[in-house]
Amino acid sequence: MGIGTSIFLMAVGAILRFAVTVTTNGINLHTVGVILMIVGALGLLFSLIFWSSWGGFGTYGGRSVRTTRVTTDETV
Repeated sequence: MGIGTSIFLMAVGAILRFAVTVTTNGINLHTVGVILMIVGALGLLFSLIFWSSWGGFGTYGGRSVRTTRVTTDETV
């Protein structure tokens, strides 16, 4: 789950929890909203944790790693 999906789930959950005033039989929309907000928050947390641990190209543990290749063409 990505950051955008997590924020979307939290937004939909907040709408269901705080903005919807409809009562239904068999399902509580406020509970569904709270569940969506929790799942979205957990997804956002895990996305940020794994995103920061991945670090992108050329980094390792938050610091940049450079490799230098030295080649010599010696003829004797």
